[in-house]
Amino acid sequence: MPTLREVVAVLDHLYDPRWADDWDSVGTVAGDPDAPISSVLFAVDPVQAVVDEAVAAGVDLVVTHHPLWLKGVTSVAASSPKGRVIHTLISNDIALHTCHTNADCPPLGVSESMAYAVGLDDVRPLETDPADPIDKWVVFVPRADADAVAAAMHAAGAGAIGEYDTAQFQSAGVGSFRPLAAANPTIGQAGVVEHVDEIRVEMVAARRLREQVRAAMIAAHPYEEAAHDIVELVAGDSDRGSGRIGVLPAPMTLADFSVHVARSLPSHHSALRVAGDPDRMIETVALCGGSGDFLLSTAQRVGADVYVTSDLKHHPVSEHLEQADPCAVIDVPHWAAEWTWLPVAAAALLEQLPELTVEVSQTVTDPWTASVTGTVGL
Repeated sequence: MPTLREVVAVLDHLYDPRWADDWDSVGTVAGDPDAPISSVLFAVDPVQAVVDEAVAAGVDLVVTHHPLWLKGVTSVAASSPKGRVIHTLISNDIALHTCHTNADCPPLGVSESMAYAVGLDDVRPLETDPADPIDKWVVFVPRADADAVAAAMHAAGAGAIGEYDTAQFQSAGVGSFRPLAAANPTIGQAGVVEHVDEIRVEMVAARRLREQVRAAMIAAHPYEEAAHDIVELVAGDSDRGSGRIGVLPAPMTLADFSVHVARSLPSHHSALRVAGDPDRMIETVALCGGSGDFLLSTAQRVGADVYVTSDLKHHPVSEHLEQADPCAVIDVPHWAAEWTWLPVAAAALLEQLPELTVEVSQTVTDPWTASVTGTVGL
């Protein structure tokens, strides 16, 4: 049975906390890292109804998309709703972990899950994030010490490429140097040119790891002066990004597509709002799970026929519709759009830890409890 620490390690690999926005609060909120975890419940909101569902189901961990707190607090007394959530979790030995904006942008994230729920093909980021900066390391080591130096660098995080680690390349050569009078050489003597059989060790590492890789390499290297190069590689595009864009298997009118979207999302009590000509043909679809008004202009610029997101306001949509040939816009309930991530994340966790029991919350936590259709005119 995995521990909470081991489950969180899998979640952090899928949804790295470094990808979260600066203002966000993600990670483990409650729970003993060494506690065994046998069952997990995925939900959108860490509210009392979800916690009560977790207690009734007897799960050990609740993973939510939305954070319990975004700012620091001075009290977790059960007299407040959030304090009561914490007390209920702890008193029932249930941990809480949050994947929020770090789960928005990657593969198997919120926007990608929504795109597949709507049935899009050729799905890709609407606005691509740059890849993490990478250094290429070249280190020259005496032949007998090459593996030890490489192992130290690997232990510091170097040599990771995608789903592989401890990657390196070694090539043989001859290095030469002359120790000066103040030197304390491992090989050779002062004033004499020395030729040594050496190995050129090459590997890559995330630039954020530079100093810890350097420290590990120097500590393991036998030379007083470790000859090495660090080359900053040009960063390309990553497979992460804000929103998603794709195409429908077959075009349909905006009216039909709106019904299709409504049926593709989980049942709720809120409303789906549409802006655009109902007869407009829809093929290329841009979308963003959660509040995505910041990508409306991007969807227009890349030629989407419709943009689907949540929490759109009057003025941005009104101004958008005033331009020439604006794409249609569909505003869907925030909770319903982000719920589509839950079964995807649950399946991804189960694939890595098949011994777990993983459930998806069926509690509707959309705060809107009813919608009334207005009538145009008086």
